[in-house]
Amino acid sequence: MIDELALKLCDIQGRMFELSAQNGYGSALFVKIFMTSETAKELDSKYNRMQWAGEEYLLEEIVSSDDAIAASAGEVFSADVLYWIGYLYRYWHFYTGEDSARIYKQAPVETMKRNYMMFHTMDPTLAIENLKEIYGQNQG
Repeated sequence: MIDELALKLCDIQGRMFELSAQNGYGSALFVKIFMTSETAKELDSKYNRMQWAGEEYLLEEIVSSDDAIAASAGEVFSADVLYWIGYLYRYWHFYTGEDSARIYKQAPVETMKRNYMMFHTMDPTLAIENLKEIYGQNQG
């Protein structure tokens, strides 16, 4: 069962992804860097001070840790797509206990963007199960 605090963290991560678009950061690079970052790893831990930080602070942490984000000129996804990706990635962590880097390996940003229209209205657990199934099929 995912509790209220976990859902709040899902929302914060979704809003941080959304904020990356408002700042004009190339979405694919931003998401990849975040999901494999120390900041994401800290958010994955049982308790970490980063879990109490707002989306602006988290975004600042990521951008200051990797200069490539601010310099990236790739496609900027819509705020809705980015919010869903960020929210679902964090939800996935709470649902399965997997860390962000492992989640990203199974569902890279391209997979998330491609499946947004089909999955964004689903219950998050169902979307995650479908994404895991897609990953499994691609491994076979």
